[in-house]
Amino acid sequence: MNYFALKNVVRRFGGLVAVSNISATIEEGEIFGLIGPNGSGKTTIFNCINNYYPANSGEIIFKSVPIERMSTHKICEMGIGRTFQVVKPLKRLTVLENVMSGAFLRTNKVRVARDKAMKAIDFCQLTERKDLRAKDLPIADKKRMEVARALATEPSLLLLDETAAGLNLKEIETMMEVVKKIRDSGITCIIVEHVMKFIMGISDRVMCINFGQEIATGKPEEIAAHPEVIKAYLGEEYVTDR
Repeated sequence: MNYFALKNVVRRFGGLVAVSNISATIEEGEIFGLIGPNGSGKTTIFNCINNYYPANSGEIIFKSVPIERMSTHKICEMGIGRTFQVVKPLKRLTVLENVMSGAFLRTNKVRVARDKAMKAIDFCQLTERKDLRAKDLPIADKKRMEVARALATEPSLLLLDETAAGLNLKEIETMMEVVKKIRDSGITCIIVEHVMKFIMGISDRVMCINFGQEIATGKPEEIAAHPEVIKAYLGEEYVTDR
């Protein structure tokens, strides 16, 4: 039995089919990348997984359990955490308080939530920032804080939505280190990303979609050389720049 699976998932918005019969299987411990042009349906797939937007049809299976009709908070309790394309901090709260808000999923004790939050903060290399207010952080720290908040919910599957977008090269390398540590800690990851050096350098497998439909799935080097992927998304300059 697959650890996680999408089976013919469809999501429509009126007459627009944003996700069209997407199927994928993700193995435990894998980093699975999801790429495609803007508007291709990547974030909508994430929203279907955690039922932010319910799928119109199809199945979403996690640890042998269908979750497509579960409430969002129950899906999180099952062990699926996520970050968002647009970072959503609690701006007036500190980094520690933001991450504690995730930790309260598993406990109602402040001390326990603080301990869990500090572990996630240390893990994401934000210890020196823990007492700063979220609104005062640069974008790279805000993104790592959001990863820490998701980790504080103690997920076994983590959905990461454009965690490298807007970062400089050094910040991207730091984020890659964090994601590799997440995987090494036993957490399976699905990543949506436009920074190709990030996602191609960290993923075990990659799916490329366009207009809500799968173009190809395979190892990063296979996807990077796939003619339809190059035509629809990567472009010839990506191949020559590698």
